[in-house]
Amino acid sequence: MSLENRVNASETRIFKAVFPNTTNHYDTLFGGTALHMMDEASFICATRFSRKKMVTISTDAIDFTKPIPEGTIIELIARIDKVGNTSCVVRVDIFKEDMYSDDRELAVTGFFKFVALDDNKKPTPIL
Repeated sequence: MSLENRVNASETRIFKAVFPNTTNHYDTLFGGTALHMMDEASFICATRFSRKKMVTISTDAIDFTKPIPEGTIIELIARIDKVGNTSCVVRVDIFKEDMYSDDRELAVTGFFKFVALDDNKKPTPIL
């Protein structure tokens, strides 16, 4: 499979509803909850891309540009952004959607770096 096809096949999309137990005192999605969901989506994407044991080694430039109110739908889209010898970077975007209209906009973007590990927990080639 070509690298481009592998990247396309590993794109990961997850939908969630923003319920009260995931919000902060401003009734918007708590940043820590958003980071948790983004790390999970990026892990799934990196694993689907490599089919190896993957671990998060860093995050970079998490930009919260729009608040995400309680009662909205969010879509997380994780996609391979860069590929190295033993690592990859996954970009995750969170789009917010109003439940009762077609309004949709980008609210959060972040980058998560993963490394592939062998059975001895040592870095191994990702492809």
